[in-house]
Amino acid sequence: MGSTQNAPGYSPDITVFKVLGAISLSHFLNDMLQSLILAIYPLLKSTFSLSFAQIGLITLTYQITASVFQPLVGYYTDRHPKPYSLSIGMGGTLIGILVVASAQSYMVLLIGAALIGSGSSIFHPESSRVARIASGGRYGLAQSIFQVGGNAGSATGPLLAAWLIFPGGRSTLAWFSLAALVAMLVLWQIGSWRKRRELRRDRRTKSAGHDETALPSRSVAGAIVILLILIFSKFFYLASLNSYYTFYLITKFHLSAQSAQIYLFLFLFSVAAGTLLGGPVGDKIGRKRVIWASILGVAPFTLVLPYVSLAWTAVLTFIIGLVLASAFSAILVFAQELLPGKIGMVSGLFFGFAFGMAGIGAAVLGRIADASGIEYVYRICAFLPLLGLFAAFLPDIRRRSMV
Repeated sequence: MGSTQNAPGYSPDITVFKVLGAISLSHFLNDMLQSLILAIYPLLKSTFSLSFAQIGLITLTYQITASVFQPLVGYYTDRHPKPYSLSIGMGGTLIGILVVASAQSYMVLLIGAALIGSGSSIFHPESSRVARIASGGRYGLAQSIFQVGGNAGSATGPLLAAWLIFPGGRSTLAWFSLAALVAMLVLWQIGSWRKRRELRRDRRTKSAGHDETALPSRSVAGAIVILLILIFSKFFYLASLNSYYTFYLITKFHLSAQSAQIYLFLFLFSVAAGTLLGGPVGDKIGRKRVIWASILGVAPFTLVLPYVSLAWTAVLTFIIGLVLASAFSAILVFAQELLPGKIGMVSGLFFGFAFGMAGIGAAVLGRIADASGIEYVYRICAFLPLLGLFAAFLPDIRRRSMV
């Protein structure tokens, strides 16, 4: 990583793909570990005799600890850069995985989930900042490369759970702490690259790096609120699939837990593919168009989903994941361009809000599933993408300069 920085002719306008690849790999490992927890929910449910509401509380605990701290971490590191904080945050995830693997009570499970969430609260705003620094001005592409690693990791988790953890038992999860250790080593190298880059950046680059948006502050605030509404729509709906899709398939179509994991993998794979497409397309045709098409565009598919066969369920959830996932890179970069110079805070706010909505969604939908059945969850969630109509009120902005 250091060789790219030190090479003759190095420029902040060059996209540093080696760094983007490393941060994407770290995101893959981080989110793979997180998705393993979601994937083994059926195992945890039977082991600890949990209700759907208790399952939702595990997700809520993880997501809330991840969401509440992220804007604070981003705000602090905007002013006090901490290049090696990424590696330290991953250490929290490592400990959390070991706690979940060895837990003997429900409360200890929640502690493990909280530790994993705390590690995530450090990882996401800082790694998003690294992706932007290494983007060379291709912000959408850089965010997509970074985020597709996470989505690919989320898609891989259920397969590993089906192949290794379900046959071997919950204690097998402890072996995956080695993945967190690998991520810590990679992130330490990324921290060293970033530290060298910060030291080599001259005063002129610093002073020119913060363009002010041409929009008045009231318009910026309104646009941020709209973007958060769209995040709510996207992640509240995704909570129904990430946390309860396997239960839906088991209940409605009588699949085994292991078979249901394959369908979950297909959905999560589509999310990864959609994430990779969203950023570069936004760079070319405009982020507002991508946001509009992504959120509102899935509404016809979500409205039909609760009433179709197993085969069509697989097809529709693949389309939903592909289209809906393309929005987040565009939303995040759009927000970063609204508030230039506050990359960490903006990244932390949007990642944190997304995680918070996913956690609250999981808890609320778990209670609904307990009261009215898991199929009812998908009938009411089907209307959430209609909130994509709010995208029409987003302002048109030009791409801004780097951090």
